[in-house]
Amino acid sequence: MTTRVRIQRRPIHGVLLLDKPLGYSSNDALQKVKWLLRAEKAGHTGTLDPLATGALPLCFGAATKFSQLHLDADKTYEAVALLGVTTTTGDAEGEVLAELPVPDITAERLAELTRRYSGPIQQVPPMYSALKKDGKALYEYARDGIEIDRPARDVVIHDLKLSLERDEQGRPQLRIQVCCSKGTYIRTLGEDLGKALGCGAHLVFLRRVKTGDFGVEQAVTLAELEAMDENTRLARLLPVEALLGHHEIVTLGADDAGRFLSGMRRRIQSSDAPRVQVWGEPPRALLGSAHIRGGELIPTRLLSPIEVGQIQAQQSAGAAVPPVVIADGQP
Repeated sequence: MTTRVRIQRRPIHGVLLLDKPLGYSSNDALQKVKWLLRAEKAGHTGTLDPLATGALPLCFGAATKFSQLHLDADKTYEAVALLGVTTTTGDAEGEVLAELPVPDITAERLAELTRRYSGPIQQVPPMYSALKKDGKALYEYARDGIEIDRPARDVVIHDLKLSLERDEQGRPQLRIQVCCSKGTYIRTLGEDLGKALGCGAHLVFLRRVKTGDFGVEQAVTLAELEAMDENTRLARLLPVEALLGHHEIVTLGADDAGRFLSGMRRRIQSSDAPRVQVWGEPPRALLGSAHIRGGELIPTRLLSPIEVGQIQAQQSAGAAVPPVVIADGQP
C-alpha cells in the first residue's frame, strides 16, 4: 500500500523569482515550489507556456495581493522561430500544418519587418491560449477542432531585434529579441513574422528574460531549490514590497496606521500620486498600497493585521522554521 506524505502548510509571505524549467506549466511549477516551501497561499504573475523557460515571479501570502502589478508589467523575451514550417499551436508542441520554401532574406528585409512590428500593433490571440469564451478556455475549443472568432487586440512592442541563423540541420530560423507590453503573444509574433516573409514559421524556443524589474539572472532554478535545505529556500524569498518598486513611499504613525488598515481614508500633505506603498511605524511594517488624490490617501490593497504580524515575525526569525509535521502531500 502506497502512503501519501502530506506536509503541514504555514503562512509564508514574499516573492520567489523562479527560472521556470522546460516542460512545466506555470501552475505545475507554482505547486511544486508551494510544496517545497510548505506555503499556505500562492499565486504566479503571468502564464508561461510549457515550451517556455525563464523568469516567473511566484507570490506567497500577502504578496498575492499585489500580483496583478506584474501581470500588467512589460516583459522581455528571447525566442527562435523555425522558418518554413507552420503548426497547429504556433510552436513545436503542435502538429505540422504546412511546409513551404524559405525565400532569400536580406538584412534590409529584416529591418523593414522590425519597423513594421515595432510600436503599437494588433494581434489576433491564438486558439491555443487560456483566454476564455463563454467560460471555456480557447484551447479547449481548439482541442475539439472548433475555431472561435477572436477580435484583434492592441499591444505594444517596445523594442524588437531580428536576426537570421541556422539550426543544427542547416534550416533557416529567425532569432527574436523583444520587449513588449502585457497581452503580447510571442507565438503569434513568430507566426506573423513568418507569414510576412511568405514562408510561415513556428516557435522552437522561448525564454522570458525579464518581467517588470525582475531579471532571470536573479532567479533560482527548480533543481537548485530542491537541493536546498528549508532555511536556504526561505532565504531566497524577496520581501512583499519587492512588487512595489515604482510606488512612492508614505509612512504613517501608529494611530493613522491603524485607521489606514481598517480601510479609512487619511488626509495627507502630499501631491497626487497614482501608486503609493504605505508603511506604519513603530515598528516599521508594510501596510498596503494606495493612491493620493486631492490630499487624501485612499487605500487600494490592504494587508490584514494578522499578515502584518506574520511578516514581522518572519523577518525577525530570519530563516528559522518550525519542525516539519507530516500531514499533507507532495503534488
